[in-house]
Amino acid sequence: MSPVWVQSSDTTPSLSFSSNSTNQQTNKLLRSDIHTVTKNPSPFSPTMQTGYSNGYGGGHTHSRRRSHRAAPGGVYRVCSSSLSSPSTAPSTPTTTSYGNSNHVDTETAVASMWEGYDEAYFQSYANVGIHQEMIKDRVRTDTYKAAIMHHQNLISGKVVMDVGCGTGILSIFCAQAGASRVYAIEASDIAIQANEIVKENDLSDRITVIHSRVEEVEIEEKVDVIISEWMGYALLYETMLPSVLYARDKWLKPGGLILPSHAMLYMAPVTNSERYHETIDFWRNVYGIDMSALIPLAKQCAFEEPVTETISGENVLTWPFMVKYIDCYTTTARELESITARYKLSAIMSAPLHGFAFWFEVEFNGPITISSNNDTGFPFQHGTNNGSNHRKRRQKDTVVLSTAPEETPTHWQQTILYFYEPIEVRQDQIIEGSITLSQSKENHRFMNVHLEYSTGGRSFVKESVMR
Repeated sequence: MSPVWVQSSDTTPSLSFSSNSTNQQTNKLLRSDIHTVTKNPSPFSPTMQTGYSNGYGGGHTHSRRRSHRAAPGGVYRVCSSSLSSPSTAPSTPTTTSYGNSNHVDTETAVASMWEGYDEAYFQSYANVGIHQEMIKDRVRTDTYKAAIMHHQNLISGKVVMDVGCGTGILSIFCAQAGASRVYAIEASDIAIQANEIVKENDLSDRITVIHSRVEEVEIEEKVDVIISEWMGYALLYETMLPSVLYARDKWLKPGGLILPSHAMLYMAPVTNSERYHETIDFWRNVYGIDMSALIPLAKQCAFEEPVTETISGENVLTWPFMVKYIDCYTTTARELESITARYKLSAIMSAPLHGFAFWFEVEFNGPITISSNNDTGFPFQHGTNNGSNHRKRRQKDTVVLSTAPEETPTHWQQTILYFYEPIEVRQDQIIEGSITLSQSKENHRFMNVHLEYSTGGRSFVKESVMR
C-alpha cells in the first residue's frame, strides 16, 4: 500500500491511498493532517539499549542507532489504517510468516526478513531520547541551520523535501528560511509528534508531514531542495543515503539543491593505551587476585566489533586517509554497496598501534564537480595528507560538519576498530593495506568491515560487522 499525492481543484495538495486489496480506499488528506501507517510490534527488538550490539555504544545513555535481530520463526504483521486519526482502529491484519516454511521462495523470504529489519530500524527512531540526543548536539544542529540560512536564496519560495524528518526541526528551519512548501517524510512513529509540532508552530500551511517510507510516497510535483540528516556512525552505517538518492532521482528538479551535498569518510591508525589498560590490563590484578584468564574473553567482548567513542587528535598516528568521497548529486546507491580503498601512511610519532579510527565530514554546497582518478577523489602521494588536500581545495564559504577527532565532539563520536594485540610502531614507519566496507547480506543496514594492514614486515587482517 502506498500513499499517492493528488492535486485537488484548489491549490492545496491532497493525498490518496492506493491499495491492491479488494477493499481499496481513497482518502483526502488536508495539509494539517498526517498520513499514518499503523504496524503491530515486530518480532525484532533491540539487542542493547545503549549502542550497538556486542559492546557498541560505550555505555552512553542513548544511542542514535540501535540494532535489531529476528526472533526465530518470527511472524511479521502489517496493519494498514485509514487516513483519519492515528488512533483509528486498523483493518484486519495481513500476516506474512517466514523462517519455518520449506515452501517459501528464498528471495521472497530474504526480502521479508529485510522488511522486518527495516520495521524495527524505523521504530527505534520513535524513541524521543534518540532525537533529544541528536538535537542537543549543537555541532550537528547549528551546522544544519547555518547551511539552510547560507542557501536561503535557493530555499525561499521553493519546494523542499526532508527525508527522515524526525521531529521536523530541519523542515521548520526550511520554512523559517522562506520555503513555500516542505514535505516532511518520516517512517517512524515520531512523525505523529512531528505533525503536532508543526501545528503548534502554525506551519501547517507550509509543512506537510507524511508518515511513510520515502520509497512508498508519491508526490505529483518536483522539488527544488532535498535535505536529510542521513549520516550514521562511520558515515555509512545504517544505509540511509540510498533513500536520499532515491528521492533525488524521483523528485529533484535539474539544478536542484541537496543538503548536505558532499561527504568524506576518513580513517587513520590510532593509539589509545589508556583504553587498552582500562579494558584489558584491569584483569591482571583485581583486588590482589590474578584474573588474567578473563583477558581473552575481555578482548573479544571489547574489540571484536567496532566501538563508538571520542578520541582526540593526540590519539591519531598518521595524517588521515580519505576512504571515500561522495558527491550526493551524482553518486548511485550501487556504488555504496561495497567500497574498497588502498592506503599507505607514515607514522608521525612512535607509539603502540591499537587500531584504526573512522570519522566523516559533510559539506553543504551547490552541485559542483571534482575531477578524480580514484575512489577518494585524490591521487595518493606518499607522505602527503589527502584529507588535508581536500580541505585546502574547499570553497572559503563552505559550510562543513566535521566529526574529526581534533574538532568539537559530536554524538557520532568516532568509530574505532581495535586490534586484539597492539603493535609497536616507530616514527616514519609505514603502515599500509586496504579497507573494504560493504553492506551485510544478513541485514542491509549492517556494514561488513575488512581491514588489511601491514607494518614492520608483518601483515594482518581484521574482519568485523557493524551491527
